[in-house]
Amino acid sequence: MQFVLALHSHLPWVLHHGRWPHGSDWLCEAALDTYLPLLEMLTALERDGVPAPITLGITPVLANQLAHPSFADEMEHFVAERLRGAREAPADLARLGEKHLVPLAEGWHARIERLYDRFRRADGDLVRAFRRFEEADRLEIISSAATHGYLPLLARDESVRLQLAVGYAEHQRLFGRAPRGCWLPECAYRPAGAWASDRTRTRAGTDEHLAAVGFDYFFTDAHQAAAGTPLGTYHDVPLGAERFDAERHDADLVRPRTVSRSPYRAYDVTADGRRPVRAFVRDPRSSMQVWSRHHGYPGDEWYLEFHKIRWPGGLKLWRVTGPDTDLGDKRHYVPAAATGRAHEHARHFARLLESIARDQGAMGDVIVAPFDTELFGHWWFEGIDFLGECYRRLGDTPTVRARTASQHLQEHTTGQRLQLAEGSWGAGGDHRMWMNDQTRWTWERLWPLEHRFWDVAPAALASEAARPVLAQATRELLLAQSSDWQFIISTGAVTDYAEQRCGFHCAQAEALVTALERNTPEALGAAARLADDLRARDDLFPDVLAALAAVARDLSGATTP
Repeated sequence: MQFVLALHSHLPWVLHHGRWPHGSDWLCEAALDTYLPLLEMLTALERDGVPAPITLGITPVLANQLAHPSFADEMEHFVAERLRGAREAPADLARLGEKHLVPLAEGWHARIERLYDRFRRADGDLVRAFRRFEEADRLEIISSAATHGYLPLLARDESVRLQLAVGYAEHQRLFGRAPRGCWLPECAYRPAGAWASDRTRTRAGTDEHLAAVGFDYFFTDAHQAAAGTPLGTYHDVPLGAERFDAERHDADLVRPRTVSRSPYRAYDVTADGRRPVRAFVRDPRSSMQVWSRHHGYPGDEWYLEFHKIRWPGGLKLWRVTGPDTDLGDKRHYVPAAATGRAHEHARHFARLLESIARDQGAMGDVIVAPFDTELFGHWWFEGIDFLGECYRRLGDTPTVRARTASQHLQEHTTGQRLQLAEGSWGAGGDHRMWMNDQTRWTWERLWPLEHRFWDVAPAALASEAARPVLAQATRELLLAQSSDWQFIISTGAVTDYAEQRCGFHCAQAEALVTALERNTPEALGAAARLADDLRARDDLFPDVLAALAAVARDLSGATTP
């Protein structure tokens, strides 16, 4: 049996929209905590000749930030602050009678310096650093929708197609090859059928859009394949908050229920006669073992405590200690003990995969474990060590072979068809994290904007004077559609930032679309100046008009609500 680990890397566009507490620090923290340690792990495995065929998703909006010149400047500032805090901590800790924490602070200083040295040696270009591993056939990099828009709730087929088309094209531009796989934002899928607001009209299914753009496969949750009930995910909690929450889930989800569809196969979900698109199904057993705080590894008492942080410097010096231990009672971190536990858990995980392979026998071909990349290193500090040790252990496991998603599809063609249910991997398995009483206003503003945009786009594409305005209107609309804004609002954390960002991008897109509707020299001239100002802040997707033109041409007769 084969094992596919899929990591989904994503952050919304935060460059030029603040630094701390909400802004580019999120991006820099993810780079220092997760992306650089992941590169360090991949380098070590390559040196030792250990295959690590990870399927690594990097969303286009994240890739644009990692490749942006401003990112290196933001990292320099962020790291300088962290190093200053780590450098000053030993004297402060000694003065406070906490000398036992001094070696930990010194260890943080050495770690930050080491990782930042790797960043400098890569010339600050993490996109190129990951790209090198793919070019060496060490991993597979896949794409996603442009800004992680929540596709099932977008009002127009053209909007769904544009999110995917820009994502596909940007991946080719930045990584030098066409992506085969797509991480659907929030694993959110909707089959073809009537649009909820007008049952007389039909909409294309998500799979149809994927096939039309050129994607070969995507990932889905087990319940959408009728392979269990919703698991939820640590991603049900926002940036800056606890993600390892399984308390609301049924205990029997640790092992899958008797189901009509096995989660251990990749299925064809495309209608007859269309280009095939395959769906990989999340495995309940291995997924819960990794992300669940209560049923899985991250809550182990020896692991680094995420929530107790020493300021200034953002140092974490304490361990989990116990599931109900108050932050004030956390014991100091012991790195050697934590590393030992990560290796023990990696051995256990390899045995778990072997057990699943034995249990499934001829009923399964692949075990799929998809996670947010930031789980490893950022939320679960030891998670990167865990992954590295997993791949070392899997090399000694005869019944389970690690593969990328594309490698699996090349070696297994089942031809089994499957009708997926509508839903997501969010709380409840449906759309409630993105459509609820707190977020409805975002959709009520986005939907009319979508219609106005697509009504004016074809004519604007043909106008030399209108094209710069249309390009920035497209960028602002895509940024407004980011699923992150509704998600953060729903969880109640940093709500003001998410509301401000969603409102800002809607307002800018509305102003630019209004000028396109007026289509006078005066309106277009003023809008061009606004577009130039906005481009200085929201400088991404340089070829967005090419994707827009292709979508407008392909869907000129699309049915819309």
